[in-house]
Amino acid sequence: MLTGSQLKQAIISGANNICSQKEMINDLNIFPVPDGDTGTNMGMTISAAVKALESVDSDSAGEVTKTVASAMLRGARGNSGVILSLLFRGFANGLEGKESANGKDLVRALGLGVDAAYKAVMKPTEGTILTVAREAFEAGAKAVKKTTDEVEIWEVICSAAQESLDRTPELLPVLKKAGVVDAGGKGLLVIFEGMRSYIRDGVMIELAAESESKAGSENDEFRSAAAEFDEVINFTYCTEFIVGRDAEIDTDPLELRAFLETIGDCVVVVDDEEIIKVHVHTENPGNALQKGLEFGQLLTVKVENMRQQHEQAKKDNEKKQPKKVKLEPVEPTEEVGFVAVASGEGLETLFKDLGCTHVVSGGQSMNPSTDDIYDAVMATPAKTVFVLPNNKNIIMAAEQTQKIVEDREVIILPTKTIPQGICALLAYDPTVGPVINKGVMNDTFKSVSTGQVTFAARDSEFGMKKIKEGEIIGLDNGKLTVTDKTSPKKALLKLAKNMIDKDTTFVTLIYGEGVTAEEAEETMNELMLKYGENVDINLIDGGQPIYYYILGVESAE
Repeated sequence: MLTGSQLKQAIISGANNICSQKEMINDLNIFPVPDGDTGTNMGMTISAAVKALESVDSDSAGEVTKTVASAMLRGARGNSGVILSLLFRGFANGLEGKESANGKDLVRALGLGVDAAYKAVMKPTEGTILTVAREAFEAGAKAVKKTTDEVEIWEVICSAAQESLDRTPELLPVLKKAGVVDAGGKGLLVIFEGMRSYIRDGVMIELAAESESKAGSENDEFRSAAAEFDEVINFTYCTEFIVGRDAEIDTDPLELRAFLETIGDCVVVVDDEEIIKVHVHTENPGNALQKGLEFGQLLTVKVENMRQQHEQAKKDNEKKQPKKVKLEPVEPTEEVGFVAVASGEGLETLFKDLGCTHVVSGGQSMNPSTDDIYDAVMATPAKTVFVLPNNKNIIMAAEQTQKIVEDREVIILPTKTIPQGICALLAYDPTVGPVINKGVMNDTFKSVSTGQVTFAARDSEFGMKKIKEGEIIGLDNGKLTVTDKTSPKKALLKLAKNMIDKDTTFVTLIYGEGVTAEEAEETMNELMLKYGENVDINLIDGGQPIYYYILGVESAE
């Protein structure tokens, strides 16, 4: 029999296992998942339970799983996180009031979780985490007819989960094309295996130090971009919110789910006695929130634009970094200052010429830490410091500086690309205050389109296109639209044809370390021949890694 304490340790072991392997799981994520990477989402979801368990000293299996379920529901991230939380909510329901659990109890609890997960998803897709969980439960249900030993039963569950995971490519052709298994199913297996280590052997899997994956981060950028090409996002906004249930309102949450299904897809509605947690993809997030208010007060709200959010993930392209010079804090004597993030000697010089006191070295595959940005802010002698991250993966790190800087105001302009950062700085007006400038700079950079020319990290097949490793690819605002087998120049010209139209007024062409000055001049000349009569075109030696070319396109309002 498993005591509450043993179950607690098993769950922590499972959490450590997935957190240690989250990058490997993220690498399997070939679908466009605007909510975030599967491994990260599942790791953060179960980590919320680990944190809650720190304050639990009960040896009751029921109390432990109740704490876990509550924390995971509130901390669930993305669809994979919500499904994971539902599976563990099944454990809470199945072990309610029990001091300990045997194999039969574990199977029954898993079955309740599987049932809840399937009911919560409007259109369950087989070949995903749902299939892996269900088939693991079904194998366990057969095994309990012969034994109720918790060790033997959990061994069966893990083995069945592995077999089910191995079959996921047969159920989802897109997985078979990419040569991978389902990311959510893999994440669940990793958690189950971490739990098995403690249940069977009494060995807690320790949380491994964060490490960079050679195979992983190099392929992330291309995989996510190619997936954007292959898949269609039906609705723009991923909307998540939690409603605190009003005791005086007895309306069934199924009515909320039914309404949401009329305005979107990917609907998940999960409730308990205190809250209702909602996930929906829709064109009308306001309508979803308004309907939620009929059930109680909104506790949390998150709305994300999925069409803009999905960009390349990290690639491992290790570069020799200059020795970091420790920046010393200075007194904020000036009114306004600027800090930008960029990689490449030419880009660093450009941002300084545009008024940045410091340029933090970093970008795609080389994300600086919050401390790096904090040091740059504190070394900028200004009462108000604008920070331009110039990369989606750096924005959150930049935002953390606002919480730790005390003697000056920090304004984060959420620029996602280098052209956006350049445009924002050019829009700065020294005759008006920071508040007005923030609005103007935000509005200006959001109108900039960005093209990027890079290379495929591996052989792939997406849609009707077969892409070979090393083939040149072009991204239009993060979406793969161009491939070319000959040269970065030809890919860039194809990309420009897609992006430059009659309304375009200004184009910035930035060439990276993989392009010679002569090659860049040739590309520039061809752009001038095609578009120079009506468009102002500027060439910059950026020296950036990873991208042969970065193209900034601005149009008249």
